[in-house]
Amino acid sequence: MSAPKIDVLMSAYNAGRFIKATIDSILAQSFRDFRLIVVDDGSTDDTPDILERLAAQDARIVVLTQANGGIVSALNTGLALCAAPYLARHDADDLSDPNRFAVELAYLEANPECVAVSARARHIDAKGVLLGTVSTRKDPDKADARAIPAVEPYILQPLLMARLAAVKAVGGYRLLQVAEDSDLYWRLRAIGRLHNLQDCLGSYRIHDDSISSASIIRGRQAAIWSQLAALSAQRQSENKPDIGFDETLLHGISQTVSLQDMMALIADRISSDERRWLSLAASAKLLELCYYRPFEPDGSDVTFIRQALAAGQTTCASANCGAFQEALMSAAIRMAFAGSLNDAFRLAGWKKALMLLARIAFRIALPAALKDRIKGLLGRPVTRPAVGAAR
Repeated sequence: MSAPKIDVLMSAYNAGRFIKATIDSILAQSFRDFRLIVVDDGSTDDTPDILERLAAQDARIVVLTQANGGIVSALNTGLALCAAPYLARHDADDLSDPNRFAVELAYLEANPECVAVSARARHIDAKGVLLGTVSTRKDPDKADARAIPAVEPYILQPLLMARLAAVKAVGGYRLLQVAEDSDLYWRLRAIGRLHNLQDCLGSYRIHDDSISSASIIRGRQAAIWSQLAALSAQRQSENKPDIGFDETLLHGISQTVSLQDMMALIADRISSDERRWLSLAASAKLLELCYYRPFEPDGSDVTFIRQALAAGQTTCASANCGAFQEALMSAAIRMAFAGSLNDAFRLAGWKKALMLLARIAFRIALPAALKDRIKGLLGRPVTRPAVGAAR
C-alpha cells in the first residue's frame, strides 16, 4: 500500500464528548487520500473505547496510546509516525468542513514557497450551535519578535496544514507548556512563508473544557511561554545559541504561580537586556490576555508590571508603547469596576490618576451606544469579546 498524501495528526485527552463528531468530519473530507493518526494521551473517560470502534470501521485511522504526558508529548509521538508529504493538524473537539483538505492542499501545491497554511473557523458551542463569530484572519508576514508584546506569526492550529519535511526540519514541537504552536510557527517562518486563507474551513468549539485553564495563573504561564518563543526567534535571527526548552524549565514554570518566580527560573538562561525585554513583553501579553479572558491582574501582577516598566522604559518607548499604555489603562478601569481600586491606580500609574477617574466617569455617565461610537472614532475596541473569540 502506498503512503497517503496527507497524515492527519490529532492528540486526544478525555475528548469523549466530541471526538466522534470530530473524526466524522475528517472522514467526510472530499479529498480521501489521508491517514488519521490519533494519540490518546492517557484518557480516563470513554475516548479509548470510541477510538477503538472507529478504527475498526476505517483502516485509515491509526490509534496510538500513551501515558498522559501533555499535548507536546502526544504530538511528537504521533509526528514520529507521520511519513506523508503533508501534515494536517486537528484538535479532538473541533470540526473540519468537507473541502478543507482539498483547499489547503491545492494552495500548498500551487505555492511551493509556502511551508504552512491555515484558514478561518466559525465559533460553535458544546452542542455545535453557531455562536455568530468567526476567528480573526491575521497576516503572518507582519510578525515581529521584538515588539512588546511580540506580534506572533499566528495561524489557527486546528486547521493547520504544513509540509512534513519543513516541520521535521525545524525540530517539530518543543517542550513548551503552552504556545507550542506559536513556537513552531516562528521556526517555520524562518525557512518559508506562512499563509492564512480567507476561507472558513471549519468550526472551532468553545466550551467549558476549552476555557478550563482560564485562570490568572494560566494567563501568566501563557504570557511567559509565548514571549519566550519570540525571544527564541530573536536569537535565531541573530545566529545566537537558542534558549534551552527542556524538562527542567517546563516543570519549573508549570509549578510556579507568580510572574516574578517564573522570571527567576529563566534569569540565568538569558542576558540582562533580554530579561528587561521579556519582563515588559510578558507584562504586555498578560494584559492582552486579560482583555480576552475572564481574569484580571492581581496585586502581584501590578507590582511586576510597574517594576518592568521602570526597568525597561527605553525598550518600551521603542516598541509600541502607546498600545501598552492603553492596555494598562483598560485593565485598570476594569479592575476599578471590580472593586480593586488601589491596584487599579497602581497599574495605571499615580500620575495618570485623573485620567483614570475621567475614563471611569465616561464609562458610568454615557449610554452604551454613545460610548461605543466614541470608542470607534478613537480606534478602540468597542466591546470586550467573549472567551475564545480572538482565535
